[in-house]
Amino acid sequence: MVYLQLAIWHAHGGIIFGRGDIKGRKPILLISILVTAASLLAMACLPTYGQWGLIAPTLFIVLRLIQGMAFGLYVPLAWVFVAEHVPRQYSSVSCSYVTASFYVGVLFSNAFFLWLTNSMTTEQLANYGWRLPFFIAAILSLLPLLAWRWIDESPFFLEMKNSKPSDYVAKPFNLLFKHCKHSLFIGMVLTLIVSSITTVVVLLLPDLIELRFTLDSDLFGFSHSLGIVFMVFGCIFYGIISNHQNFGKILTVGSILLIAQMFAFFYHLQASGDYILIMYALLGFCAGIVGMIPAILVQLFPTNVRLTGMAFCYNIAYGIVGVLVPFGLGYATLYVSFSPALYIVFIGFIGIMGIYFYNLPEFKKIDHII
Repeated sequence: MVYLQLAIWHAHGGIIFGRGDIKGRKPILLISILVTAASLLAMACLPTYGQWGLIAPTLFIVLRLIQGMAFGLYVPLAWVFVAEHVPRQYSSVSCSYVTASFYVGVLFSNAFFLWLTNSMTTEQLANYGWRLPFFIAAILSLLPLLAWRWIDESPFFLEMKNSKPSDYVAKPFNLLFKHCKHSLFIGMVLTLIVSSITTVVVLLLPDLIELRFTLDSDLFGFSHSLGIVFMVFGCIFYGIISNHQNFGKILTVGSILLIAQMFAFFYHLQASGDYILIMYALLGFCAGIVGMIPAILVQLFPTNVRLTGMAFCYNIAYGIVGVLVPFGLGYATLYVSFSPALYIVFIGFIGIMGIYFYNLPEFKKIDHII
């Protein structure tokens, strides 16, 4: 239920705060960082139910939703900000590093919660231990501000701002839906791939597998973490080998490899599961195909609607996947053990159409304006 709420408000965050095409990337980045850190710190300091009654959990939910809204902008903004600061030939690898860092954050969170639950009693966790993750997350959220003086506004945004006529009125949403319908469709398809692979492989797969297969819990938990580690490597690998001249070919080949490994993974589970470490590592590496997709998204949209377009596509896709996939796959897996594999295979076939993205006219320029 919490994941469902966050997914819905994740989408609202991208729509409401995706205004970096008007005010600039840097000020919107600052707002997203401050709102995220402030909401986390406020959650850590909230009174308990015994002190404030129903007001306490209500405030907690509201703050959690605000955090989701801020993060809904932070992810596409990070991709845009990095891609617009590097030469075009390095946009793919730079975006892949950003994507990989998100999965490193998942690993850190998993390790932190494991340490927390093993080092504290249930009573200690209920009294004050639950506040620690929010304090730590708030501090980590503010770390980018230490280097704020060395962070410059995007050169693309500055060039766009200087080239505008004095009577220009910025209306990114109007321009987006008037001139970029094709890009919006492709962007939604691509973010569907990213959100589906992340949701299933990183978040849901352990619970879905436990519904139909019996494995050693400790070994399986370590295997899942190892899979995320190799997903980080996979993101960087695909980012390095892909560029604006071969996006379609690499996405197509990577999608085929993901389909093959997903089937092999589940057939291995059905057979014995003896080599779960190797199979999970290979699955994570193949799922790293998501690392190259943000660089395609960046080049789909003109400079003056880029952040609005990416935030819209990313957050709407995550909202849809976050609402439908956990419930749909959870129900389907009760009847068909291969349901997670079949869903990822469906997503993989969408990725195979990457040869079509390779020929899109939108890729001829990255700095054009509408």
